Amino acid sequence: MEIKIIRKEDNVLEFELPGEDHTFCNLLVNLLNKNPHVEFAAYKIEHPLIGVPRIFVRTDGVKKPGEVLIEVSKQIESVYEAIKEKFTASINERKK
Repeated sequence: MEIKIIRKEDNVLEFELPGEDHTFCNLLVNLLNKNPHVEFAAYKIEHPLIGVPRIFVRTDGVKKPGEVLIEVSKQIESVYEAIKEKFTASINERKK
């Protein structure tokens, strides 16, 4: 996954995710907004066919946006791992 930093300040981070779409961005922003140190998180895609998602994150200053993004990335990884385990168990059950 490519990440292109647009703006980086103490408690503000703006970056682009070329190649991603609403599916991943919705998950990312949803989890960011659930973090108690995030004051604001959102994304926009200028053009539905050729636009690149741009994510905005502002924290309360206790944690930097990069720190929160690492925490949220670990949460996303856990979600995908749980889904993978459930699919694997389901497929294995059908084989029996």
